[in-house]
Amino acid sequence: MIVNIANHGGPIIWEGIYYFGLSDYPDISDWELRKLVLFIEYEKKHSRETEIVCENKDILQAVNHALANPEPFLLTPKPSIIVYTVCADCRHKGCLTDYLCHTTEIENAKSIFKCGKILSSVKARNKTGAELAAERELSPFKGFKDPPDYYDYIMFSWGNCFIGDKIVMEKVLGRYPYEDDLSVDFKPGVRFYFEYETLINHKCFTEDGSHPAKIKDELSLSDYLHCCIIPKSNEAEFDNIIPSGLADRVFYVENDCKDIWEWSKKVYNFVRGRKGG
Repeated sequence: MIVNIANHGGPIIWEGIYYFGLSDYPDISDWELRKLVLFIEYEKKHSRETEIVCENKDILQAVNHALANPEPFLLTPKPSIIVYTVCADCRHKGCLTDYLCHTTEIENAKSIFKCGKILSSVKARNKTGAELAAERELSPFKGFKDPPDYYDYIMFSWGNCFIGDKIVMEKVLGRYPYEDDLSVDFKPGVRFYFEYETLINHKCFTEDGSHPAKIKDELSLSDYLHCCIIPKSNEAEFDNIIPSGLADRVFYVENDCKDIWEWSKKVYNFVRGRKGG
């Protein structure tokens, strides 16, 4: 894997390159250095070598120092907001970090409630990571090139991010969404929310320096779910599916928003408002 550190429009892994965009280029924060340390450690654990590419000598010096002295950077406290001045799509001006979110398609959400757990792709589809990675190579989204071990985990985004719903739209459409797909034709998925401070204590919690969090194999809803947001238009489909023990944590929210970003902000504010904060 190559880590390319520059003034990118946000972090993304594409075609085997981790485009590591900084929140305030050319400054690199301790939290970002922590992410790089975690990423290198995760890749090494899975027998993959990593090459750092960066034209800015000051950034490269800071990165090399963090990699040589990882302990203090791994102790960096989580900021309440990770500001991304380069992310024009963010309505909160950054990643809000109180909650983690797993977003999925309507039909998958039904299966999750029936099972009572969110399962990794490997467990949900009863295929190996290698088989699922090979399937990705034949799909329109092969550029993401997730390695086989990624499919052993449940992935999370920060709670206010739009990316989960965008990925849902990609899966539903079978292609990358156009502008109308994310606005007038946008159909939200189901969002499962978890408190960050609770989820990090899960025995299978992992950080890979790319995703905010990952859980290996499975995650119990009864033990960890903070709340679930289902589009109001799909309420009838879930009437007889929601377990009684989860009913008070499931909410139906009207999508009266103009686009995916307004929806992301509305839903996150709803979730945050449940605690009055």
